[in-house]
Amino acid sequence: MAPVIPISARRQGEYVLLQLALPGEPVHDVGVLLVDADPDSGRHALRLRTHWEDFAGPEDGAYLAALQRDFQDKIAELGARRLLKSWEDSLSHVLRVSEREAVAVDSFSRVVDRIFERHVERIPVERFRTHLPLYTMRAAAGKFGADEAVEEEAEDWVSAPEGLRLTEGMFVAHVVGRSMEPRIPDGSLNIFRAPVVGSRQGKIVLVELIGVHERFTVKRYTSRKTSAGEDEWRHERVRLEPLNPEYDAFDLTPDQIKYVIAEWIQTLA
Repeated sequence: MAPVIPISARRQGEYVLLQLALPGEPVHDVGVLLVDADPDSGRHALRLRTHWEDFAGPEDGAYLAALQRDFQDKIAELGARRLLKSWEDSLSHVLRVSEREAVAVDSFSRVVDRIFERHVERIPVERFRTHLPLYTMRAAAGKFGADEAVEEEAEDWVSAPEGLRLTEGMFVAHVVGRSMEPRIPDGSLNIFRAPVVGSRQGKIVLVELIGVHERFTVKRYTSRKTSAGEDEWRHERVRLEPLNPEYDAFDLTPDQIKYVIAEWIQTLA
C-alpha cells in the first residue's frame, strides 16, 4: 500500500473507483475518477490502469485499453460530473463503480494519483523526468535560497504535467492566500523553478523577506534601478504586486529581501 501523504487543501472533491468484474474472476479496482464537489466547477482527474494483460485476453484487453480515451472524449462532451452520474446510473456488469467518497484536494492530479496508488497499483516515479519534489516554503528556501546549505527531504514526489520539460531546479509547493487569485488559487499546488534566470522584472516569483509580516510570499516582481557607475545598476526600490485587485502592492528596500528563491511556472490542475 502506498504511504498516506497529508494533503493541505482548500477544496473538497468526490471520487469513485472504477471496477472490473469479468465472469468467473474477482472484482478488481482499475481506475479512479475524481471531481470537484462544487457542481459549477469542471475540475477533475481521471486515471486508469494502462496494462490489462493480467486481467483479460487480447480482445477484452484491446477494449479496456481504449477506455481512457473514450472516457476523456465523454468528459470533453458532457463534463466529468455528468459522466460520473451516467456511470452510477448505467454501469453494473463488467464495469462497475464504487460509492462516492469525499476527499480534500490541493491538486486534482496529485490526489487522484494517491487514491490510485492506494486502491489500484503503484505509479513508477522517475525523479525530474515524470515527477517533481514537493517542499514547504521553508524547505524550499533552505534548499534553493541564499545559503543553499540545507539538504531537505521532499515531502512527496508529484506527477508533472505532460509536455513540461523538467530540470533539477524545479519543485512543487503550496501557495496559501488569495492575493494571486485567480491565477494561483488559495491552497493550490504550484510548480517553481530555481534559480530565477535573467531579469526578474514582471515575473511571478517566490521571495524570502526580512522584517516583514510574512516571511515568504509569491508576487509579481518589479523594481526601480539607479546607476551605480559604468555598466552597474543598483536596485533602489522593489515592488511586489498581487494579481487580485482586492490586495495592495507593497514597496520594499533591497535589504528587506533576503533572496528571490524561484520563478513561478504554473499551477497544477
